[in-house]
Amino acid sequence: MRLESDSRIERRHRARGRAAGMMNLLYSTLRFIARHVPGFWGALLAFLTIGAVVGAFATTVFVLLAEAVQGGLTQALDERVLHWLAARRSPWLDESMLEITTIGSGLPLIIFVAIAVIFLWLTRHHWSVYFLLFGTLGGQVLNRLLKEHFERPRPAVVLWEQQVDTFSFPSGHAMSSFIAFGIIAYLVANAVPTRALKRFVWITAALLITLVGGSRMYLGVHYPSDVLAGFLAGLAWILFVAASMTALRYFAPRRPETRSEEQGLQATASTSGSGASQARG
Repeated sequence: MRLESDSRIERRHRARGRAAGMMNLLYSTLRFIARHVPGFWGALLAFLTIGAVVGAFATTVFVLLAEAVQGGLTQALDERVLHWLAARRSPWLDESMLEITTIGSGLPLIIFVAIAVIFLWLTRHHWSVYFLLFGTLGGQVLNRLLKEHFERPRPAVVLWEQQVDTFSFPSGHAMSSFIAFGIIAYLVANAVPTRALKRFVWITAALLITLVGGSRMYLGVHYPSDVLAGFLAGLAWILFVAASMTALRYFAPRRPETRSEEQGLQATASTSGSGASQARG
C-alpha cells in the first residue's frame, strides 16, 4: 500500500532521538490495525480504543497525585512552599510575576497560538494546525472539567497578588502553557534544520512553561501540587491528541474506500427494496 510505503520513507528520514522508540511503537500499532481492521472508521475506532487503555496507564501519576491532594497528604508541603515564596516577595518581583503569569492564559497565549496557526496554514502544514487547535482548545475544556470535578479551594495561607474566582486543582495556567508551548515547540523543532536550533526551541518552551508555573505559586493563587498536576494533565493530553492526529493522518486515505462501501450498502438496500416491491405487485 502506498500509504505504508510513504510512512516507512518518512520514518527512515526522521532523526533518531529519544522518542524514536515511542514513534516506532506507535507506527507498529497503526500497521497492525491497518492489516487486521478494514475501513477508515473501524481502524480509527480500534486505535482510539487501544489509546484509551494506554492513556489509563499514562494518567496513573496524575490520579495518584489527585488522591494525595484530596487526602491532605501534600497540604503541609504545599503550605511551606507558599510561605517560603511569600517571604521573598518584593515590588519589582511582584510586577515581573504578574507580567509572566499572563503568558499562560488570555490574550498573550491566544496571540502565540494564532501566529503559529497562520504560519502553519500558509506553509500548508494543515494537520499541524488541526493538532495545535484541537490540543489547545480541548485542553481548556479538559481543565475546566477537572477543576469542577475536584473543587479544591484556592490557597488561603498567604495573601494573593492576583484575584481569581475558579477552583485551584489543577492549575489552568500551568496546563494551558504546557499544552500550547509544548505543541508549538514540537512542531517548530521538527521544522528547524539543526540540533542546536532544536535544543534552543525546547529550552525556550521549557523556560516559559516553568516561569508560568512558578509565577502561579509566587502570586499565592496555586499550591505546588496544583501546578504539578497541570503539567501532568497537559502532558497526558498532548500525548493523546498527538497519537489521535497521527492515526487520523495515517488512515485518512482509506476514506474513499469507506464512501464506496457505504454506496455499495445503499445500492444493495435499494435493490432489495425494489425487489420486494415487485414481488408485492
